[in-house]
Amino acid sequence: MTSLSHSVDRGQDTRLRNDNLSKRNFDRLARFINGYSGIRMPPTKVTMLEGRLRRRLRVTGHDSFDSYCHFLFDEDGIESEAIHLIDVATTNKTDFFREPNHFAYLVENVLPAMMQRDKGEVRVWSAACSTGAEPYTLAMILEDFRQSYRPGYSILATDLSTEVLSTAVRGIYPEEMMDPVPPVLARKYVLRSVRGDRQVRMHHSLRSKIGFARLNLMDDSYAIGAPVDVIFCRNVLIYFEKKVQEAVLSRLCDCLAPNGYLFIGHSESIGGFSLPVKQVANTIFQKTR
Repeated sequence: MTSLSHSVDRGQDTRLRNDNLSKRNFDRLARFINGYSGIRMPPTKVTMLEGRLRRRLRVTGHDSFDSYCHFLFDEDGIESEAIHLIDVATTNKTDFFREPNHFAYLVENVLPAMMQRDKGEVRVWSAACSTGAEPYTLAMILEDFRQSYRPGYSILATDLSTEVLSTAVRGIYPEEMMDPVPPVLARKYVLRSVRGDRQVRMHHSLRSKIGFARLNLMDDSYAIGAPVDVIFCRNVLIYFEKKVQEAVLSRLCDCLAPNGYLFIGHSESIGGFSLPVKQVANTIFQKTR
């Protein structure tokens, strides 16, 4: 039985390696992904999508893209498969202390300004947190600041992909991902493995301050509770069309407290959009009304 099972698996793998997405199937997938998540899927992404979907086809037992797409669109399988399909489609490039000027501005300008306003607790939202490098970077900075100046803080970290959120919740990473972390912070907040497997884990004092949740930026509104003081939404807008960018940014501004701050990626812009913010530094904005 074992050898027969292996033979079937090898046969499926061979068929999948030789299979390709038809234009019709790619177009259907691209339309759904764009409508659900706002992510553009131009024809240049067909090879990428093929490669990522092959693993999903193996998991679901389909031996061709035709079979999988028939299940999605003709047998109403899309309802149960949507989350997994979006996990496949999303790109999750992330690093600790990515675009470090943002974190320097947070420490040197934002947090002192909030102290002057006697802010009791600083509420921060990492709106596209991927596998967690951004919210844990924020937690290191806020925890270190708290130990000297005592403002409380909390962090909400959201993402569309359930797969990356599961990694973020665990807070376990390859040791080499810690290279950008300043040594003084790494010594305090990064726990090295005693098993010598070159993995690290974020300190429990950071993990306890972050709430992780799935959130789709394409939703009409964001149910995140009270307004937040700082929003980091970086390097996700670039995947959206202009009209979607403006709609997302408008909803993000709705979630900002008065005088709150919005951080976007260095390759992103709000030029031409009507938003209640003023620019205070490169790709950093403050709410004005």
